[in-house]
Parts: sequence; C-alpha cells; structure tokens
Amino acid sequence: MSDKSSADIPSRRKFLGAAGLAGAGVALGARPLKAQDAPKPDPLITEVQDWNRYLGEGVAKRPYGMPSKFEKHVARRDVSWLTAVPESSVSFTPLHELDGIITPSGLCFERHHGGIAEINPADHRLMINGLVDRPLVFTMDDLRRMPRVNKIHFLECAANSGMEWRGAQLNGCQFTHGMIHNLMYTGVTLKTVLDEAGLKPNAKWLMLEGADASGMNRSLPIEKALDDCMLAFGMNGEALRPEQGYPLRAVIPGWEGNIWVKWLRRIEVGDMPWQTREETSKYTDLLANGRARWHTFVMDAKSVVTNPSPQAPLRHKGRNVLTGLAWSGRGTVKRVDVTLDGGRNWRTARIDGPVLEKSVVRFYVDFDWNGQELMIQSRAMDSTGYVQPTKDELRKVRGVNSIYHNNGIQTWLVRSTGEAENVEIG
Repeated sequence: MSDKSSADIPSRRKFLGAAGLAGAGVALGARPLKAQDAPKPDPLITEVQDWNRYLGEGVAKRPYGMPSKFEKHVARRDVSWLTAVPESSVSFTPLHELDGIITPSGLCFERHHGGIAEINPADHRLMINGLVDRPLVFTMDDLRRMPRVNKIHFLECAANSGMEWRGAQLNGCQFTHGMIHNLMYTGVTLKTVLDEAGLKPNAKWLMLEGADASGMNRSLPIEKALDDCMLAFGMNGEALRPEQGYPLRAVIPGWEGNIWVKWLRRIEVGDMPWQTREETSKYTDLLANGRARWHTFVMDAKSVVTNPSPQAPLRHKGRNVLTGLAWSGRGTVKRVDVTLDGGRNWRTARIDGPVLEKSVVRFYVDFDWNGQELMIQSRAMDSTGYVQPTKDELRKVRGVNSIYHNNGIQTWLVRSTGEAENVEIG
C-alpha cells in the first residue's frame, strides 16, 4: 500500500494519448486454449507427491473447519494511522482474494467504536421502550422463538472510499473499497418486535443502542424500521461473529453501516431523531460552501474491479478474467459496464450468480492481454436508473471536504509488467 499526492497522480492525457489502448493490446472475449498451449511434462503431476503417500489427519482433528494453511495471506488488514487507537478503528475485507457474492464470516470488515464486546447470549437482553403500548424486555431465546427470516444484503460503511475524495491515495481495493461485506443474515424482522410492543400514533423515530463500551446509538426513521429491517442473530448459516455484533445486531438494508448497531440492547421509540435532541449531528457530509448534508442514509450505486487491481496483478499474457463487485442501496444492480482503455470504449460485463435487492452482484469480463497498458474502470447502473458517477462529477456537486458517500468510478492502471496501481482520471 502506498500514498500518493495529487502531484503524483497520472493524468488522463498522459495515458490515453499514448498507445491506443483500445487497439492491439486487448481482445475482449478470451480465445480458447490451443494444442500448442499444452503444458510440458511436470513432475508435480507425473510423480507421486507426499500428500499421495501418507494418511492425513482424521475427522476429529478439526472440529471447526479453518481455511488451508496455504491461504493464510487471505486476511483482513487495518491501516494503523487511520485512527488514534485500534479499539475505535476499522479492518478491511480482502476483496481481491474473494469470488462469488458471499463474504466469508471471518473476512467481514470490522468497524468498532469501543472494541469488541464479548457477551454471553444467556445474559443479553433487548429492551423496547418509549412511545410504545407495552415496554418489553426480550431474551435471546424469546427472539429465536419468533418467526424467522433469511436475507442476503451488503453492509457498507459510509466512509468506504473516503480517503479517495482528493485523489488516488490507497493502493489496493482492499483499502479503497474494503469496508463492505455481503452476507446472509438470519433473524426476525424489526417490525415483528415492534408489533409485540405496539407503537403509539406519534412514533416517528427509533433510537438503536448497543451494549459495547462506546454506548453506540443511532436514529432510524419508523418508515424504514417497518419496511425491511431485521434483528439478526445469525450470519452465513451460523451465529454472528463477536466482531459483527454477537449475539444480536440491527440489519438496515441499503443504508450506511453506522446505523447497523451491533450488540443491540435497546430500542427507544420517539417522535424525533435523537441527534436532534442532542443538538448534534452524526455522519454528516460537509459541502464546499460550508453547509452539510444530513440523514444521507442510502448507499448509492457503486462498483469496483477487484481483479486485476494493485493487490492482484496480471501474471499471465493471453487469456485472463476480469472480475469485480457492484451494489446499490436503492434496489438491484441492472448492468455493469467495464472499460479497459480509460473510458474510450465500454463493454457490458457478464453478471453471474444471484441478483438480489440491496445485495452485491459479481461481474466478469473475459479478455486476452498481450502486455499493453490498461486503464480499467467499472460503472454500475441500478433498477432506479441511477448511473454510478465519475469522481469529478461528484466533486462538482459536493466538493472534497467530506469523507463519506464517495461512490465515484475507480481507476486502475495496469502496466506492461502486469502490476497495477490506483490512479485518477476523473
């Protein structure tokens, strides 16, 4: 990972005026392998190896399965200088190491405000109070006996890509876009729990409060709460991980991750946002004129090419696969376009796998590469007709004072060596 000042950022003219990137260097649609491509005799396949000779460990040795030791490089990583202390910091999902749409439980990015709370579920309680007919306290067993739902959604921090507002900074999609994951959540709808308590006619907002050391709390409009929100106790077919809010968290599909309160212990129903009561605002987007956008809850359509990218260089000429992720908090992703020449030519990528509401999609482009420099971008379009903007288009509207809600198009320059870097062309 490296930092770049604006003076170091390559220009569009420099790269697009040079060698005709749309031409001989790239053929979209990879050619089939020919006979002459067949490998020469390789002792790793022609000779018996140790793993063929000896028995491996039996079934009782690994009661909870873990990744192969040869995959130990696939890990969350932090950036130590981002925050003063690690208890109030973030670790990033290694997007370049993953495929499909489901993030493995052990690789979901973390964002904490007071460190990981370790809670015995037998001791955990959820209280509903405020403008309700019946203030209630639920145990985890109470919640597990309610009608259960399973939903796949992405969770994205509002600060994802936040370091990139002023130009290309962090050299790797793990660090530019890794504050996102996509999971199957298991739990009960928030509406089910609120119906148990009964809402007063003047109920307009909820305050969600966590049991961690920070006493994390966020406001949620009642319309969203009754629409598609969940209280989750499971992820990817097992219990929540401690760093993901075990034993209970809020799931607020399509909205910024700071509202997805972890270690959820209390929901207070009121008639106005709690930020207003405290005469303070949280997670606002400061504009160039000094004003600020407030309650910018929805995460707009966004995408990123994960391979090739700075942490995943091209290693072979000839047939290659470009892949990435796209998502939208307003609905489904309908199309993803990809360019290999900095925007001179675009091709619609192939979306493969489930296309779900407020979930990521996986896209692919098969191509041949002969060593020509590439300027790679992706552009998502969602079911509302929204098209992912360029960074310059965003800056014209919002300036560069905020670190939140940067969904601008990301650019990777792939050099003739196959190495890639984060660059800026608008």
